[in-house]
Amino acid sequence: MIYMDYAATTPMDEEVIGAMAEVMRSHYGNPSSLHRIGVEADKLVQRSRETIAAAVGVNPGEIRFTSGGTESNNLAILGAARRYRSRGTHLITTRIEHASVYEAFRLLEKEGFRVTYLGVDETGAVRVEELEAALTDETILVSVMAVNNEMGRIQPIDDIGRLLKSRPRTLLHVDAVQAVGKLPLDPKAQGIDLLSAAAHKLHGPKGTGFLYCREGVELQPFMAGGGQEDGLRPGTENVPALVGMAKAVRMAVERQEAFAAHTSAWRQKLVDCIGAIPALRYNGSPHSEEMAPHIVHFSYPGMKSEVLVYALEQQGVCVSARSACSSGTERPSRVLEAMGAPYAVAVSGVRLSFSLRESAEDIERVCSALTRVARDLGSVTAEPQKGRRS
Repeated sequence: MIYMDYAATTPMDEEVIGAMAEVMRSHYGNPSSLHRIGVEADKLVQRSRETIAAAVGVNPGEIRFTSGGTESNNLAILGAARRYRSRGTHLITTRIEHASVYEAFRLLEKEGFRVTYLGVDETGAVRVEELEAALTDETILVSVMAVNNEMGRIQPIDDIGRLLKSRPRTLLHVDAVQAVGKLPLDPKAQGIDLLSAAAHKLHGPKGTGFLYCREGVELQPFMAGGGQEDGLRPGTENVPALVGMAKAVRMAVERQEAFAAHTSAWRQKLVDCIGAIPALRYNGSPHSEEMAPHIVHFSYPGMKSEVLVYALEQQGVCVSARSACSSGTERPSRVLEAMGAPYAVAVSGVRLSFSLRESAEDIERVCSALTRVARDLGSVTAEPQKGRRS
Protein backbone atom coordinates (compact mmCIF):
# COMPACT_ATOMS: atom_id res chain seq x y z
CA MET A 1 0.00 0.00 0.00
CA ILE A 2 1.08 3.56 -0.71
CA TYR A 3 0.13 5.72 2.27
CA MET A 4 -1.07 9.16 1.12
CA ASP A 5 -2.81 10.27 4.29
CA TYR A 6 -0.05 12.04 6.22
CA ALA A 7 -2.33 14.98 7.04
CA ALA A 8 -4.41 12.55 9.10
CA THR A 9 -1.47 11.04 10.96
CA THR A 10 2.11 9.97 10.36
CA PRO A 11 4.10 6.83 11.18
CA MET A 12 6.41 7.38 14.12
CA ASP A 13 10.06 8.02 13.35
CA GLU A 14 12.42 5.28 14.52
CA GLU A 15 14.52 7.80 16.45
CA VAL A 16 11.39 8.98 18.25
CA ILE A 17 10.44 5.40 19.10
CA GLY A 18 13.96 4.77 20.40
CA ALA A 19 13.95 7.86 22.59
CA MET A 20 10.55 7.02 24.04
CA ALA A 21 11.51 3.40 24.69
CA GLU A 22 14.61 4.47 26.59
CA VAL A 23 12.54 6.79 28.81
CA MET A 24 9.99 4.03 29.42
CA ARG A 25 12.76 1.68 30.51
CA SER A 26 14.79 4.03 32.66
CA HIS A 27 12.71 7.03 33.78
CA TYR A 28 9.48 5.90 35.38
CA GLY A 29 9.28 8.55 38.10
CA ASN A 30 6.46 11.00 38.62
CA PRO A 31 7.78 14.48 37.72
CA SER A 32 5.98 15.92 40.75
CA SER A 33 7.80 13.65 43.20
CA LEU A 34 10.56 15.27 45.26
CA HIS A 35 12.97 12.33 45.31
CA ARG A 36 15.79 11.88 42.82
CA ILE A 37 13.85 9.60 40.45
CA GLY A 38 11.03 12.15 40.28
CA VAL A 39 13.48 15.02 39.77
CA GLU A 40 15.09 13.17 36.87
CA ALA A 41 11.69 12.76 35.23
CA ASP A 42 10.92 16.43 35.78
CA LYS A 43 14.21 17.37 34.11
CA LEU A 44 13.13 15.43 31.02
CA VAL A 45 9.81 17.30 30.98
CA GLN A 46 11.54 20.65 31.23
CA ARG A 47 14.14 19.69 28.63
CA SER A 48 11.31 18.73 26.27
CA ARG A 49 9.68 22.10 26.87
CA GLU A 50 12.93 23.91 26.11
CA THR A 51 13.49 21.89 22.91
CA ILE A 52 10.03 22.67 21.55
CA ALA A 53 10.28 26.33 22.53
CA ALA A 54 13.60 26.68 20.72
CA ALA A 55 12.20 24.97 17.63
CA VAL A 56 9.26 27.36 17.32
CA GLY A 57 11.10 30.48 18.52
CA VAL A 58 9.36 31.18 21.84
CA ASN A 59 10.21 31.03 25.54
CA PRO A 60 9.99 27.70 27.41
CA GLY A 61 7.57 29.21 29.89
CA GLU A 62 5.14 29.86 27.03
CA ILE A 63 4.75 26.17 26.10
CA ARG A 64 1.89 24.20 27.64
CA PHE A 65 1.66 20.45 27.09
CA THR A 66 -1.67 18.90 26.07
CA SER A 67 -3.06 15.64 24.71
CA GLY A 68 -2.99 16.92 21.11
CA GLY A 69 -4.41 19.44 18.65
CA THR A 70 -8.01 19.12 19.78
CA GLU A 71 -7.23 19.86 23.42
CA SER A 72 -4.85 22.67 22.47
CA ASN A 73 -7.53 24.30 20.34
CA ASN A 74 -10.21 23.88 22.99
CA LEU A 75 -7.97 25.17 25.76
CA ALA A 76 -7.00 28.23 23.72
CA ILE A 77 -10.51 29.12 22.52
CA LEU A 78 -12.65 28.24 25.53
CA GLY A 79 -9.97 29.35 27.97
CA ALA A 80 -9.46 32.76 26.35
CA ALA A 81 -13.13 33.51 25.70
CA ARG A 82 -14.19 32.69 29.24
CA ARG A 83 -11.22 34.44 30.85
CA TYR A 84 -11.70 37.72 28.98
CA ARG A 85 -15.47 37.78 28.83
CA SER A 86 -15.48 40.99 30.87
CA ARG A 87 -13.82 42.73 27.90
CA GLY A 88 -16.49 41.69 25.41
CA THR A 89 -18.44 38.76 24.02
CA HIS A 90 -17.68 38.93 20.30
CA LEU A 91 -15.53 36.25 18.69
CA ILE A 92 -14.37 35.72 15.10
CA THR A 93 -13.41 32.51 13.33
CA THR A 94 -13.89 31.02 9.86
CA ARG A 95 -16.21 28.53 8.22
CA ILE A 96 -13.29 26.29 7.24
CA GLU A 97 -11.78 25.55 10.64
CA HIS A 98 -11.11 22.05 11.95
CA ALA A 99 -13.99 20.58 13.95
CA SER A 100 -12.07 21.06 17.22
CA VAL A 101 -12.14 24.81 16.58
CA TYR A 102 -15.51 25.11 14.85
CA GLU A 103 -17.39 23.12 17.50
CA ALA A 104 -15.68 25.02 20.33
CA PHE A 105 -17.14 28.23 18.95
CA ARG A 106 -20.55 26.59 18.57
CA LEU A 107 -20.35 25.73 22.27
CA LEU A 108 -19.46 29.32 23.15
CA GLU A 109 -22.49 30.55 21.21
CA LYS A 110 -24.64 28.49 23.58
CA GLU A 111 -22.92 30.29 26.47
CA GLY A 112 -24.04 33.67 25.12
CA PHE A 113 -21.04 34.70 23.02
CA ARG A 114 -21.64 36.20 19.58
CA VAL A 115 -19.55 34.53 16.87
CA THR A 116 -18.82 35.78 13.36
CA TYR A 117 -17.96 32.96 10.94
CA LEU A 118 -15.97 34.37 8.04
CA GLY A 119 -16.30 32.98 4.54
CA VAL A 120 -13.43 32.34 2.14
CA ASP A 121 -12.74 32.98 -1.52
CA GLU A 122 -12.90 30.32 -4.24
CA THR A 123 -9.36 29.17 -3.41
CA GLY A 124 -10.16 28.67 0.27
CA ALA A 125 -8.48 31.80 1.69
CA VAL A 126 -9.89 34.15 4.30
CA ARG A 127 -10.36 37.70 3.07
CA VAL A 128 -8.54 39.99 5.49
CA GLU A 129 -10.78 42.92 4.58
CA GLU A 130 -13.82 40.93 5.71
CA LEU A 131 -12.10 40.15 8.98
CA GLU A 132 -11.31 43.82 9.47
CA ALA A 133 -14.93 44.77 8.78
CA ALA A 134 -16.13 42.21 11.33
CA LEU A 135 -13.99 43.55 14.18
CA THR A 136 -15.75 45.51 16.91
CA ASP A 137 -14.77 46.99 20.27
CA GLU A 138 -16.29 43.83 21.78
CA THR A 139 -14.05 41.42 19.84
CA ILE A 140 -11.82 39.52 22.25
CA LEU A 141 -10.61 36.60 20.13
CA VAL A 142 -9.87 35.81 16.48
CA SER A 143 -9.08 32.22 15.51
CA VAL A 144 -7.79 31.41 12.01
CA MET A 145 -5.89 28.25 11.06
CA ALA A 146 -2.46 28.49 9.46
CA VAL A 147 -3.17 25.79 6.87
CA ASN A 148 -6.57 24.33 6.11
CA ASN A 149 -6.34 20.65 7.00
CA GLU A 150 -8.65 19.55 4.18
CA MET A 151 -7.71 21.79 1.27
CA GLY A 152 -4.14 22.73 2.15
CA ARG A 153 -4.77 26.44 1.57
CA ILE A 154 -2.32 28.66 3.48
CA GLN A 155 -4.14 31.44 5.35
CA PRO A 156 -2.92 35.07 5.54
CA ILE A 157 -1.75 34.90 9.15
CA ASP A 158 0.94 37.57 8.69
CA ASP A 159 -1.65 40.07 7.43
CA ILE A 160 -4.08 39.18 10.21
CA GLY A 161 -1.35 39.59 12.82
CA ARG A 162 -0.49 43.03 11.47
CA LEU A 163 -4.16 43.98 11.46
CA LEU A 164 -4.58 43.03 15.11
CA LYS A 165 -1.32 44.61 16.26
CA SER A 166 -3.11 47.85 17.08
CA ARG A 167 -5.81 45.96 19.01
CA PRO A 168 -4.04 44.52 22.08
CA ARG A 169 -7.38 43.54 23.65
CA THR A 170 -8.08 41.14 20.76
CA LEU A 171 -6.16 37.86 20.92
CA LEU A 172 -5.10 35.86 17.85
CA HIS A 173 -5.25 32.06 18.01
CA VAL A 174 -3.78 29.96 15.21
CA ASP A 175 -4.41 26.26 14.72
CA ALA A 176 -0.98 25.33 13.32
CA VAL A 177 -1.40 21.55 13.40
CA GLN A 178 -0.76 21.30 9.64
CA ALA A 179 1.94 23.99 9.63
CA VAL A 180 4.48 23.28 12.38
CA GLY A 181 7.55 21.68 10.82
CA LYS A 182 6.21 22.24 7.33
CA LEU A 183 6.01 26.01 6.88
CA PRO A 184 7.97 28.90 8.43
CA LEU A 185 6.37 30.07 11.66
CA ASP A 186 7.42 32.83 14.02
CA PRO A 187 4.68 33.43 16.62
CA LYS A 188 6.40 36.51 18.03
CA ALA A 189 6.92 38.25 14.69
CA GLN A 190 3.52 37.20 13.35
CA GLY A 191 1.62 38.57 16.32
CA ILE A 192 0.23 35.19 17.36
CA ASP A 193 -0.94 34.97 20.97
CA LEU A 194 -1.98 31.31 21.02
CA LEU A 195 -0.79 28.50 18.73
CA SER A 196 -1.81 24.83 18.68
CA ALA A 197 0.19 21.82 17.49
CA ALA A 198 0.08 18.00 17.61
CA ALA A 199 2.97 15.53 17.67
CA HIS A 200 1.39 12.81 15.55
CA LYS A 201 1.39 15.04 12.46
CA LEU A 202 5.20 15.15 12.73
CA HIS A 203 6.13 11.47 13.09
CA GLY A 204 5.68 11.76 16.83
CA PRO A 205 3.36 9.98 19.29
CA LYS A 206 -0.42 10.29 19.23
CA GLY A 207 -2.14 11.76 22.26
CA THR A 208 0.47 14.49 22.70
CA GLY A 209 0.50 18.14 21.69
CA PHE A 210 1.35 21.61 22.85
CA LEU A 211 -0.11 25.07 23.08
CA TYR A 212 2.01 28.19 22.78
CA CYS A 213 0.50 30.77 25.11
CA ARG A 214 2.16 34.16 24.89
CA GLU A 215 3.49 35.53 28.17
CA GLY A 216 0.85 37.76 29.72
CA VAL A 217 -2.11 35.89 28.20
CA GLU A 218 -4.27 34.18 30.80
CA LEU A 219 -6.58 31.24 30.13
CA GLN A 220 -9.39 29.84 32.24
CA PRO A 221 -8.74 26.12 32.75
CA PHE A 222 -11.57 23.62 32.30
CA MET A 223 -9.94 20.87 34.37
CA ALA A 224 -9.17 20.77 38.09
CA GLY A 225 -6.35 18.86 39.70
CA GLY A 226 -2.77 19.00 40.87
CA GLY A 227 -1.70 22.20 39.16
CA GLN A 228 0.60 20.88 36.44
CA GLU A 229 1.16 23.16 33.42
CA ASP A 230 0.48 26.18 35.63
CA GLY A 231 -2.93 24.72 36.46
CA LEU A 232 -4.07 24.73 32.82
CA ARG A 233 -3.62 21.01 32.29
CA PRO A 234 -3.42 19.16 35.61
CA GLY A 235 -2.44 15.50 35.67
CA THR A 236 0.73 13.42 35.79
CA GLU A 237 2.83 14.14 32.72
CA ASN A 238 3.36 11.44 30.09
CA VAL A 239 7.13 11.77 30.16
CA PRO A 240 7.98 9.32 27.33
CA ALA A 241 5.45 10.96 25.00
CA LEU A 242 6.72 14.45 25.79
CA VAL A 243 10.29 13.39 25.06
CA GLY A 244 9.09 11.82 21.81
CA MET A 245 7.17 14.94 20.83
CA ALA A 246 10.15 17.19 21.52
CA LYS A 247 12.37 15.04 19.34
CA ALA A 248 9.77 14.91 16.56
CA VAL A 249 9.23 18.69 16.57
CA ARG A 250 12.97 19.41 16.56
CA MET A 251 13.61 16.99 13.71
CA ALA A 252 10.66 18.31 11.68
CA VAL A 253 11.85 21.92 11.97
CA GLU A 254 15.41 20.92 11.08
CA ARG A 255 14.13 19.10 7.99
CA GLN A 256 11.61 21.78 7.04
CA GLU A 257 13.42 23.10 3.97
CA ALA A 258 14.08 19.61 2.65
CA PHE A 259 10.47 18.69 3.34
CA ALA A 260 9.17 21.70 1.39
CA ALA A 261 11.43 21.06 -1.60
CA HIS A 262 10.62 17.35 -1.75
CA THR A 263 6.86 17.57 -1.27
CA SER A 264 6.44 20.62 -3.52
CA ALA A 265 7.82 18.64 -6.45
CA TRP A 266 5.46 15.73 -5.81
CA ARG A 267 2.55 18.10 -5.26
CA GLN A 268 3.02 19.73 -8.66
CA LYS A 269 3.21 16.34 -10.34
CA LEU A 270 -0.04 15.25 -8.70
CA VAL A 271 -1.78 18.52 -9.57
CA ASP A 272 -0.72 18.06 -13.21
CA CYS A 273 -1.96 14.48 -13.13
CA ILE A 274 -5.36 15.50 -11.77
CA GLY A 275 -5.60 18.27 -14.34
CA ALA A 276 -5.05 15.73 -17.13
CA ILE A 277 -8.01 13.56 -16.03
CA PRO A 278 -11.24 15.13 -17.36
CA ALA A 279 -13.49 13.59 -14.68
CA LEU A 280 -11.49 15.12 -11.81
CA ARG A 281 -11.52 18.69 -10.54
CA TYR A 282 -8.58 20.15 -8.62
CA ASN A 283 -9.57 22.26 -5.58
CA GLY A 284 -7.50 25.13 -4.20
CA SER A 285 -5.36 27.95 -5.48
CA PRO A 286 -3.62 27.60 -8.85
CA HIS A 287 -0.63 29.37 -7.30
CA SER A 288 1.55 26.77 -5.58
CA GLU A 289 3.02 29.27 -3.11
CA GLU A 290 -0.46 29.73 -1.64
CA MET A 291 -0.83 26.03 -0.88
CA ALA A 292 0.84 23.79 1.70
CA PRO A 293 3.39 21.61 -0.10
CA HIS A 294 2.14 18.33 1.36
CA ILE A 295 -1.58 18.41 0.52
CA VAL A 296 -3.52 18.08 -2.75
CA HIS A 297 -7.31 18.08 -2.91
CA PHE A 298 -9.62 17.14 -5.76
CA SER A 299 -13.23 16.17 -6.45
CA TYR A 300 -14.97 13.77 -8.80
CA PRO A 301 -18.33 15.52 -9.33
CA GLY A 302 -21.16 13.04 -9.28
CA MET A 303 -19.25 10.47 -7.22
CA LYS A 304 -19.28 10.30 -3.40
CA SER A 305 -15.89 10.70 -1.80
CA GLU A 306 -16.23 7.45 0.15
CA VAL A 307 -16.55 5.56 -3.14
CA LEU A 308 -13.33 7.17 -4.37
CA VAL A 309 -11.50 6.34 -1.15
CA TYR A 310 -12.52 2.68 -1.42
CA ALA A 311 -11.70 2.49 -5.13
CA LEU A 312 -8.23 3.95 -4.59
CA GLU A 313 -7.61 1.54 -1.74
CA GLN A 314 -8.37 -1.30 -4.12
CA GLN A 315 -5.59 0.15 -6.29
CA GLY A 316 -3.20 0.13 -3.33
CA VAL A 317 -3.42 3.83 -2.36
CA CYS A 318 -4.64 5.10 1.05
CA VAL A 319 -6.25 8.56 0.95
CA SER A 320 -8.80 10.57 2.96
CA ALA A 321 -12.25 11.95 2.41
CA ARG A 322 -12.32 15.36 4.13
CA SER A 323 -10.58 15.58 7.49
CA ALA A 324 -9.95 12.26 9.21
CA CYS A 325 -11.99 13.61 12.13
CA SER A 326 -15.09 14.07 9.96
CA SER A 327 -14.73 11.33 7.34
CA GLY A 328 -17.38 8.66 7.25
CA THR A 329 -20.22 11.18 7.09
CA GLU A 330 -22.31 11.73 3.98
CA ARG A 331 -22.66 15.45 4.49
CA PRO A 332 -21.02 17.77 1.96
CA SER A 333 -17.64 19.17 2.92
CA ARG A 334 -18.11 22.33 4.98
CA VAL A 335 -14.85 23.64 3.52
CA LEU A 336 -15.87 23.13 -0.10
CA GLU A 337 -19.28 24.64 0.58
CA ALA A 338 -17.59 27.71 2.07
CA MET A 339 -15.55 27.99 -1.13
CA GLY A 340 -18.77 28.12 -3.14
CA ALA A 341 -18.48 24.63 -4.61
CA PRO A 342 -21.72 23.04 -5.88
CA TYR A 343 -23.16 20.05 -4.04
CA ALA A 344 -21.78 17.49 -6.51
CA VAL A 345 -18.27 18.81 -5.89
CA ALA A 346 -18.70 19.23 -2.12
CA VAL A 347 -19.67 15.57 -1.58
CA SER A 348 -16.91 14.12 -3.74
CA GLY A 349 -13.74 15.63 -2.30
CA VAL A 350 -10.61 13.56 -1.70
CA ARG A 351 -7.36 14.59 0.00
CA LEU A 352 -3.91 13.31 -0.90
CA SER A 353 -1.19 14.11 1.64
CA PHE A 354 2.42 12.98 1.64
CA SER A 355 5.83 13.36 3.25
CA LEU A 356 9.58 13.13 2.73
CA ARG A 357 9.28 9.38 2.38
CA GLU A 358 7.61 9.04 -1.04
CA SER A 359 9.66 8.25 -4.13
CA ALA A 360 9.12 9.23 -7.75
CA GLU A 361 7.91 5.69 -8.36
CA ASP A 362 5.30 6.04 -5.59
CA ILE A 363 3.93 9.22 -7.15
CA GLU A 364 3.79 7.57 -10.58
CA ARG A 365 1.81 4.71 -9.07
CA VAL A 366 -0.62 7.15 -7.46
CA CYS A 367 -1.13 8.95 -10.77
CA SER A 368 -1.76 5.62 -12.50
CA ALA A 369 -4.25 4.66 -9.79
CA LEU A 370 -6.11 7.96 -10.18
CA THR A 371 -6.34 7.44 -13.94
CA ARG A 372 -7.64 3.88 -13.57
CA VAL A 373 -10.18 4.78 -10.89
CA ALA A 374 -11.54 7.70 -12.91
CA ARG A 375 -11.81 5.47 -15.98
CA ASP A 376 -13.43 2.55 -14.18
CA LEU A 377 -15.91 4.62 -12.19
CA GLY A 378 -16.73 6.63 -15.29
CA SER A 379 -17.59 3.47 -17.22
CA VAL A 380 -19.83 2.28 -14.38
CA THR A 381 -21.79 5.53 -14.23
CA ALA A 382 -22.07 5.62 -18.01
CA GLU A 383 -23.71 2.19 -18.19
CA PRO A 384 -27.52 2.22 -18.41
CA GLN A 385 -29.14 0.92 -15.23
CA LYS A 386 -30.85 -2.41 -15.78
CA GLY A 387 -34.53 -2.71 -14.96
CA ARG A 388 -35.29 0.96 -15.51
CA ARG A 389 -37.62 2.10 -18.22
CA SER A 390 -36.92 5.11 -20.33
